[in-house]
Amino acid sequence: MLRCMTSKQRSGASVEEAPQSTGKVDTAWYEREVARLQVELVKQQEYVRARGLRVVVVFEGRDAAGKGGAIQRITETLNPRAARVVALAAPTERERGQWYFQRYVPHLPTRGEMVLFDRSWYNRAGVERVMGFCTDEEYEEFLRSCPEFERMLVRSGTILVKYWFSVSDTEQEKRFQKRLQDPTKRWKLSPMDLEARNRWVDFSRAKDAMFAATDIPEAPWWVVEADVKKRARINVMTHLLGQVPYEDLTPDPPALPPRPPITDDYVRPPKDSQHIVPDVVP
Repeated sequence: MLRCMTSKQRSGASVEEAPQSTGKVDTAWYEREVARLQVELVKQQEYVRARGLRVVVVFEGRDAAGKGGAIQRITETLNPRAARVVALAAPTERERGQWYFQRYVPHLPTRGEMVLFDRSWYNRAGVERVMGFCTDEEYEEFLRSCPEFERMLVRSGTILVKYWFSVSDTEQEKRFQKRLQDPTKRWKLSPMDLEARNRWVDFSRAKDAMFAATDIPEAPWWVVEADVKKRARINVMTHLLGQVPYEDLTPDPPALPPRPPITDDYVRPPKDSQHIVPDVVP
C-alpha cells in the first residue's frame, strides 16, 4: 500500500511525538528524528526510481531563511545519481537572450529522478523584480507564463512541490550577524544579500504578488515557518514524504559469498614508493 498518511504517520511506523513548544527543538530528539526521516526519504527515493517518477522540489525564501540546510538534510543520505540539487549562478549574457524558462528546462528530471532547486525560475518574481534586473514587461509576462509552465510540467506527469521558507526580519538579522562572525559562512553574505537586507518591505510585496499569481491548485505554495531551523527541517522533511506517496521497496541485503583466497603471486608495492598523505592526528 502506498504511504499517504497523516503528518504523524506518513514517515514511518514508529513515530515519536515532537515537543509541543513553538520554541527551540531538543537536540537529541531532533537528531533521532532526522535519522528516522532520512531512512524514509531513502525508501521514497527507491520508489521514485523503481516507478520512473519525475519529482521537482522548489525551495524559495529570503536570504538566510534556512533553505540550504534543509536541502542538505534531505539529500545527504540519498543517492546523488538520482537526487540532484540545482543552484544556478547569475545568468550569462547568452542566457539573458533566451526564453526565460529555457535555462531551467535542461535541469528538469528524467524518469526516476528527483531535482531540488535551491532557488529557481522564481528569481524573476523576487530578486530580479526588486533589484530592477528585469523590465516591467518581462515581470508581467513571467506572472502570466509561470502558472502555465508549471501546469505543463504537472500534466506531463512531473510531481512539483514548492516551498517558501518564511523568516522574520529579527531572525534574519541575527543570522546575518552570525555569518559575519563565522569565517566558514561569511561567503554567504554577498553584496546582493546586503542590498536585499535594506529592501525588506519591497521583497515582502514581491512575494505577495508572486503568491497571488502562482499559488495554483496544480502546484500550490507550501509555507515553512523557518525562524527555528531544526523545527523547519523536521517539518519540511515530513511534509515532503507526504507529497510523494511511496511503498517500501528496500531490497533485501545480498548474501556475501566467502572471499576468495589471496593468491601468493601478488606482491604489494612498498609504501615508500607511493605518495602517502601525512598523518597529522596527534
